[in-house]
Amino acid sequence: MPDEIKPNLNESTTHDSELAAESIASGEEKAPTVDFDADYAAAQQFSVSEVDRTAKGGAAAEAATAPKYKTSKPQETKTEAQSTGNPNDYAELAKEVGNSKTEGVTNVSDDLVKQALEKGERKN
Repeated sequence: MPDEIKPNLNESTTHDSELAAESIASGEEKAPTVDFDADYAAAQQFSVSEVDRTAKGGAAAEAATAPKYKTSKPQETKTEAQSTGNPNDYAELAKEVGNSKTEGVTNVSDDLVKQALEKGERKN
């Protein structure tokens, strides 16, 4: 269903558009019509070219989008925590983690920073 374009003189951005709007408003020229459904259908036909519908087009598209560099495939590693069975290990961990009564929010003191630096140096 075609829609008629109704020009608005207040929305004209150029002198040419003003003249065209005035000509349409005075009846000198016929207002253009636009069939959005037909335009959309035509656009769908042009959205895929004829060559893309063939195997040759698919091969060309694959070649155009193929990676230029080889990437290594990640190797899957499996990590398992070894259970010591010693409750003292868990108690020590709980002391380190459970110092905060508000779940993770704690006051950072100079002593705490010093302890963290010492632990970091031991691991390196």
